[in-house]
Amino acid sequence: MKYVLVSGGVISGVGKGIIASSTGLLLKTTGLTVTSIKVDPYINIDAGTMSPIEHGEVYVTDDGGEMDLDLGNYERYLLTTLTRDHNITTGKIYKSVIERERIGHYLGKTVQVVPHITNAIQEWIERVAKIPVDESGAEPDVCIIELGGTVGDIESAPFIHAISQLQRRAGKGNFVQIHVSYVPVIHGEQKTKPTQRAISDVRSAGLNPDLIACRCERPLEDGTIQKIANMCSMDATQVVAVHDVTTTYHVPILLEKQKLINTIGEHLGLASVQRPPELIEQGSHMWKDWVKLARSQDHLHDTVSIALVGKYTALKDAYISVSKALEHASMYCHKKVEVIWVDSSHLEDEVLQTNPANFHKAWHAVCTAAGVLVPGAFGTRATTGMIKAIEWARTNNVPFLGLCLGMQLAVIEFARNVAGIKDAGSEELHPHAENHAIIYMPEVNKDQMGGTMRLGKHLSIFQKGTEWSRLRALYGPEVSQISERHRHRYEVNPEMVEDLEKAGLSFIGKDVKGERMEIIEIQDHPWFVGVQFHPEYLSRVLAPSKAFLGFFAAAAGCLDEVTQAVVAGQRSVLLKK
Repeated sequence: MKYVLVSGGVISGVGKGIIASSTGLLLKTTGLTVTSIKVDPYINIDAGTMSPIEHGEVYVTDDGGEMDLDLGNYERYLLTTLTRDHNITTGKIYKSVIERERIGHYLGKTVQVVPHITNAIQEWIERVAKIPVDESGAEPDVCIIELGGTVGDIESAPFIHAISQLQRRAGKGNFVQIHVSYVPVIHGEQKTKPTQRAISDVRSAGLNPDLIACRCERPLEDGTIQKIANMCSMDATQVVAVHDVTTTYHVPILLEKQKLINTIGEHLGLASVQRPPELIEQGSHMWKDWVKLARSQDHLHDTVSIALVGKYTALKDAYISVSKALEHASMYCHKKVEVIWVDSSHLEDEVLQTNPANFHKAWHAVCTAAGVLVPGAFGTRATTGMIKAIEWARTNNVPFLGLCLGMQLAVIEFARNVAGIKDAGSEELHPHAENHAIIYMPEVNKDQMGGTMRLGKHLSIFQKGTEWSRLRALYGPEVSQISERHRHRYEVNPEMVEDLEKAGLSFIGKDVKGERMEIIEIQDHPWFVGVQFHPEYLSRVLAPSKAFLGFFAAAAGCLDEVTQAVVAGQRSVLLKK
């Protein structure tokens, strides 16, 4: 097994995940099978109970793992399928060691950070790195490990110690480290001292970086590169510049121009790794398509505006998979997307009294957008604004897509305003409502928050008589069921379904038992679709989610053309030209 460690210094949040994903993509385009592991030093078992405003979105894998959002980058870039074990946290490691201690695994020894915690980290990495990530079932050739946070953080110490040991266990030629550092510009001068200090710190911690990826606002000057190389005792070829680009899809192209894979290949001896000819050919086609799609974004002028109406818009990372799925759809359609971030609380009448400027600005955004998207969330705050946005989209024939809570609120809005169901509400949001259109799923544990929802991949079955569906048409006439990832603990009340369908709300997709509502759609509308699942988790750059693609195409006015292209098997409206 070959390992590539991506660590960070100076400050966090400078793009380790994108650099790690881009490195993996470049490796994959050479015919290698690549997997990835994200190390998060926080004590939480997983990201499931974390606030989206503080930590960003919770990403969900096929097996129901609630993960750090960077795992989404890996799956999107590498077209892989990861598991809950590909995200390591301090909580998971300590929990596993304590459970072993309780059953006497350590035979009476004093359990300590070294060697027991550090050994557990290494064992976890070595085990997970071998898990197949594609349909071939083959063990991956290379494992990308991203170490969260920055080197020097107290909570990272056990992981750094463990990885330094893993480096020795892996052996020479099987381990390479990329250290990401920030190069600030002060009074017009690119400063190298923070990077020098960061490299000194990581070396003193027991690791010795092979490459430095310098994050910067503008391209690094030759003098800056040479100074960093000299002061860090490296060759200039070991210093890679990652400056700001128009989209993150350009980062792999930027790294490829600097021959990153050649440098890594020399350190890891990748020339000796056997690669099936078909994977080499697939990788070559994948890279050509990626470059063509990424570069096309710089020459597009036809922009489609989408109002993303949510309650966590203060931190855009809270909806990162949603925004990426919109980008994937826009790239397929050969158009640009402008995501207008609308705080749903600003759409509520109370704000008109307290802050009329925010109220009118929010409503102007919704009313002028080509499409309205309401994503998932939890809790009652700001949901009234979401319902108002949904009503606007429905009554004004504006393309609408509701995800998870967005679908549930669309059901409530329809029940109240079309079906005439008095005081329709949700057990979560309106516990005292007379008629609950949305109810708690009976099998969910109400007394525990973490890991108790309906999580992971589940089937949705298209119902008979729904061949008219615009969403279903994107899958082709031969597709009768789809499999998508879920994260919810509430569902549509099955006892209310008949009344809602009589009023015109069609439940075109249900679970395998026909009891749980998965997809809603209104027939006499350009595009009014709600899904209980999260299609954004399975959207990929070269394979956009059908739900997002149909929604975006409807907003762009090219749904019929896109549907024909998708059914014909064309990977992109752009690539067919």
